[in-house]
Amino acid sequence: MIEGALAKVFGTKHDREIKKILPLVAAINDLEPEIKKLSDQELAAKTVDFKQRVANGAPLDDLLIEAFAVCREAGRRYLNMRHFDVQLMGGVVLHRGRIAEMKTGEGKTLVATLASYLNALEGKGVHIVTVNDYLARIGAGWMGPVYDFLGISVGVIIPDKSFIYDPQYNDDTHDDDRFKHLRPCTRQEAYAADVTYSTNNELGFDYLRDNMVREVDQLEWREAPSDSLSGELW
Repeated sequence: MIEGALAKVFGTKHDREIKKILPLVAAINDLEPEIKKLSDQELAAKTVDFKQRVANGAPLDDLLIEAFAVCREAGRRYLNMRHFDVQLMGGVVLHRGRIAEMKTGEGKTLVATLASYLNALEGKGVHIVTVNDYLARIGAGWMGPVYDFLGISVGVIIPDKSFIYDPQYNDDTHDDDRFKHLRPCTRQEAYAADVTYSTNNELGFDYLRDNMVREVDQLEWREAPSDSLSGELW
């Protein structure tokens, strides 16, 4: 009873967490008109600027507002998909290493671009983890144009196969455009991408296999990624 009364006065813990994120969402929205005025070349050049600032010691949290605004605009231009405010909130939660619960159809795949783009700026790689190879491939192929425009490479790791998103490559065996630009590559190349989509099983088994190799050049994983996002928990 007391807890219920306190929640009515101060809000639930969830309510308080949301209130902390709302100023960030407002700041991203305030920046949108300025970002919209940028040419494609100027917008793409933002990634170079962000990476330089990170290299100079700027923490990712200091770039969050600008990076999210840039990623949102890239989505609008190249996918005709603009991140809604609730999706911006989901991106913030993911970046902070927490769980953002979203129902089917609420845009988990699009939300992941925000946190993965921001964390990829460190150059350590980001893993987006899901439960089957279909989701891994479709996520990379669908969001690939946004990442590619922003200068972020995208890899895919599935059982016995690996790919790089390459807009110049065209696989005519697929009717779905989201699969057509996934170029076969080595596992090392896919893991070396800025963002790598994979299944939980493949990441786990590749990690175990890497611990049994005798030569460094046989390793498939890169160094520990900057961030890992789970598709079933967004």
